[in-house]
Amino acid sequence: MSVPLSILDLSPLVSGDPSVGAALRRTLDLAKQAEQFGYHRYWVAEHHFTPGVASSQPALLLGQIAAVTDHIRLGSGAVQTGHQTALTIVEQFGLLDALYPGRFDLGIGRSGQAKKEIQASAREEHPAQAEERVVDGLLIPKPFSWAPIFASKRTALASSLLSQPGAEPLGLTEILDQIGGLLAGPVGDGEGNEVVAVPGAGADLEVWLLGSSGGESARTAGARGLPFAANYHVAPAKVLEAAEAYRESFVPSATLSAPRLMVSADVLVAEDDETAQRLAAPFALWVHSIRTGLGAVPFPSIEEAAAFTWTDEARALVKDRVDTQFVGSPQTVAEKLRTLQRVTGADELLITTIAHDHADRVRSYELLAKEWRG
Repeated sequence: MSVPLSILDLSPLVSGDPSVGAALRRTLDLAKQAEQFGYHRYWVAEHHFTPGVASSQPALLLGQIAAVTDHIRLGSGAVQTGHQTALTIVEQFGLLDALYPGRFDLGIGRSGQAKKEIQASAREEHPAQAEERVVDGLLIPKPFSWAPIFASKRTALASSLLSQPGAEPLGLTEILDQIGGLLAGPVGDGEGNEVVAVPGAGADLEVWLLGSSGGESARTAGARGLPFAANYHVAPAKVLEAAEAYRESFVPSATLSAPRLMVSADVLVAEDDETAQRLAAPFALWVHSIRTGLGAVPFPSIEEAAAFTWTDEARALVKDRVDTQFVGSPQTVAEKLRTLQRVTGADELLITTIAHDHADRVRSYELLAKEWRG
């Protein structure tokens, strides 16, 4: 039996129509249709200072999606804890749960602390990266290093605007403790003083951790008995490491008696392989804009992608993402996703699809859902 399929949406802008409002309205339309297609969850990302992505405030966007859907689970992929306090996170998602009870996943990412670690690593010497390999049919590419981008002046400027002056993000353990305490509520100081998050205390949220390696997020999710989402679409080189670290660290909890792993993938489906490859052509150029430190541009057209002059250096910059995007007919892509599920042991797959034409993106999700159901 196939595992459930879910969606991660970035609310992408597209070239020729670089309107934030249009991108967000496309997200609302896609969410309504995804519910009809039978997808299990609909998650939205949190990205800042990115010209081609409108999903910057998950809780605000999820409230709009909840208003136009009936039952599909909704969540964040992921709230970036380095930019908020535990209280603001709990209040936002508590408000959502108060209005639409029992439908929300609070997906958490360790962005603030992770960026500081990567910036520090840019100043250190490292051994040669592991080479590309294939594991039981699944491509595990050579790792990509974000260190130069996270060490850039543009990243420093963005980071300065994402936090209060002098503020230091809490460690993952500390912020999870605070979130858990506020959700359970009330929170006391041991001297008889208590506070209650309103809204937030008692909210029926499913808490997830997301991660791109076998580091702290994977280990913490396991140790706390939380569900974990591993990013094959962001960091395909480290997905097996992430899955292994999560399972090795897992301790049963009141939430889960066994590990629960979701794995993401970049996907584009069309009626046949040739059409899908044509529609997927702009993906490399879009990834190139991210990897050069500019932030994702509005998704290019097929014509713009064809006009771009590629150098060997530019192709190498995007190779891991392009090679691990699953592109083709419904049968072709379903086979690749089953390989990903088998090799990682995923209990659920999280699909992200971007195309220049909204109709092509919706059609991709529809074709995949039909094929997956068999």
